[in-house]
Amino acid sequence: MSKQEIKVIIVEGRSDKEKVAKLVDEEVEIVCTNGTINVERLENLIEMFNMDYRDVFILVDEDNAGKKLRKQLSKELPHAIHIFIDKSYREVAATPESELAVALVSSHIMINPNYL
Repeated sequence: MSKQEIKVIIVEGRSDKEKVAKLVDEEVEIVCTNGTINVERLENLIEMFNMDYRDVFILVDEDNAGKKLRKQLSKELPHAIHIFIDKSYREVAATPESELAVALVSSHIMINPNYL
């Protein structure tokens, strides 16, 4: 599988990254933004991970910072697919694994069946 074919999932923090990595059952690259980021840093990430030419998924918290980041990422990565968690959990890290697994699988990301 070429680097180009490996999906990119953008998350905010390390706890989000660890939780998603545990559920996913295919080779993906999980990129942490560590919260809201400036345009220059975002452009560096896009270039570093060649995101303009790959399937990119945005999975951020449902709080104000997450919404701001999602908006920023949408502008820079119009082809990205948005994965939403239930607003009642607010944070990716606080979302139950089974809920998160369903959200990921509905975006065609392979999940370890034990979590579904």
